[in-house]
Amino acid sequence: MNTIQIQHYDSPAGELILGSFEGKLCMCDWTGEKRRARTDARLQKALEARFDIGGSEVIDRAIRELEEYFSHKRETFDIPLLFVGTDFQKKVWSHLLTIPYGGTISYGEMARQIGMPKAVRALANANGANAISIFAPCHRVIGSDNRLVGYGGGLKAKKILLDLESAK
Repeated sequence: MNTIQIQHYDSPAGELILGSFEGKLCMCDWTGEKRRARTDARLQKALEARFDIGGSEVIDRAIRELEEYFSHKRETFDIPLLFVGTDFQKKVWSHLLTIPYGGTISYGEMARQIGMPKAVRALANANGANAISIFAPCHRVIGSDNRLVGYGGGLKAKKILLDLESAK
């Protein structure tokens, strides 16, 4: 059976669990996430893998990049990512990578940008299933009225990340 290496990381915005598989980051998710068990099961089933607590080169690199991000020394990430989900979810998650540091976009605008203007609810669900938080910046997606809505790490963590990025 394959192995997903996992390690916890205590960030300034909350505790994260990092996971790597075959040289790519497949998880940077909030430990308190209410979908945690579902996300873990999805990753393990799709990759035919089990979790093994321990580090990897990718996790070590991810931690370095997160430390740089939280200390205002990094605005983009260089970690190879492995998105595990449906084609639609992968499309949504890949689009997250185009939202610039310090910027935000509404769910509706993002749905229009990916060519599916009526798929706002599906897009929001896919965004909520993102297992690679911060690296695939789902925190940059906000409500159409500019309110902070729906975030796996909680709205407090979302605000911390957006405030961090706006304090260039």
